[in-house]
Amino acid sequence: MNELKTGFEYKKIQMKDKKIKSEFLFGKKNYRWMLIGLLFIAAGFSFMAGGGSDKTELFNEALYNFQRIRLAPTLVLIGFGIEVYAILLNPKK
Repeated sequence: MNELKTGFEYKKIQMKDKKIKSEFLFGKKNYRWMLIGLLFIAAGFSFMAGGGSDKTELFNEALYNFQRIRLAPTLVLIGFGIEVYAILLNPKK
């Protein structure tokens, strides 16, 4: 009864012999930094929102204020930087 096994069946048999230890990909520290980065990104996008006008004939100058042109994109870029840092951070140090 010596049959040829497919790759999937071989892996399945091999996995039965080993004890599978499951753990998260990142540590608690990484997830904290990821959450902080997501909060920065969400704050940046919320500062960019709005500024529209109900009447299309009127132009709203609030479209070009400091909050939408400088602050919001800066917060989004800082958030993305924090996300990169969170991914590269070694939680065991």
